[in-house]
Amino acid sequence: MSLQTVVYTLDPAAMDAELIRRAAAVIRAGGLVAFPTETVYGLGANALDAGAVRGIFAAKERPAHDPLIIHLADAADLPRVARDIPPLASELAARFWPGPLTLVLPRGEAIPAEVTAGGATVAVRVPAHPIARALIRAAGVPIAAPSANRFGRLSPTRAADVLADLEGRIDVVLDGGPTTVGLESTVLSLVGTPTILRPGGVSREALEAILGPVAVWERSPQALEALPESPGLLLQHYAPRAPLLLYQGAPAALRATLLAEARRYQQENVRVGLLLAAEDVPFFADEEWLIEVAGSVADLETVARQLFAALRALDAAGAGVILARDFGVAGLGLAIRDRLTRAAGGRVIEVTAPADEV
Repeated sequence: MSLQTVVYTLDPAAMDAELIRRAAAVIRAGGLVAFPTETVYGLGANALDAGAVRGIFAAKERPAHDPLIIHLADAADLPRVARDIPPLASELAARFWPGPLTLVLPRGEAIPAEVTAGGATVAVRVPAHPIARALIRAAGVPIAAPSANRFGRLSPTRAADVLADLEGRIDVVLDGGPTTVGLESTVLSLVGTPTILRPGGVSREALEAILGPVAVWERSPQALEALPESPGLLLQHYAPRAPLLLYQGAPAALRATLLAEARRYQQENVRVGLLLAAEDVPFFADEEWLIEVAGSVADLETVARQLFAALRALDAAGAGVILARDFGVAGLGLAIRDRLTRAAGGRVIEVTAPADEV
């Protein structure tokens, strides 16, 4: 696969309508366009064109059993892609759309099986980025779009990340600058009991303020055998090139363990990368480490926004192993933990703190 990938640079506050029209024409012709959303960059194709959708899977080297999210310009377009839409969907759309919430609903007849991996449900959202919505409107069709990266790799939050993975594989990249949320959307199934299938840019707490207690799909051998028809649920995903280990525990014990592990790897001549919180940095200042600070534990929006870029930077710096700290499960912490757990392929180390540190 070798295409000439064209890059159009756009100002989200003052978009060039001609460039949007050109990109929309590529979508209508069955081509592939990477574009910014508020979460990460997506790789878009006409969701009503089975051949175009197959092009997404080919460019990403994505397995056909992993379904895609459909992006709409407005909530009013939901009946184009879904059926038997419950009133709750309209209530959630009114509160969270445009925004980083994906709803799983019964699939509409117009949606090809390629989009949903042959399943009976479809994942759909309205993105909050002006470039994304302008592209969808100009194309005049729903746009299927997973993250614009090779399958399983770190999600792209800048146009340069897209090009690093997909240049020569796709037609157009719309460069709208860095994304603002930095983590993919929350995926909420409304088929049966409302259940979070993937935590993301809308927190569990925000959903529970409307829905009451919300279930969270938990990965287990039994759950994986009956994998829900939803994007982004595989265990090994969002991964840097270097092996990553995730450490969870109380702050003092967590830092002590990270230091000890970093020194052990260093003695084995492995170049160590550390993904830390701002509060950790003073404890790691005396030695030569590859350190990326995702942000403060008190500012998880910044951590989410910078997470993938920080992991990419550790890869680029030549880390042989990445040791990452956990950021808890409150608010966006649940989504951050999900991404780090899967970047680690489940290699999670629970650090036990002494009683006086709990």
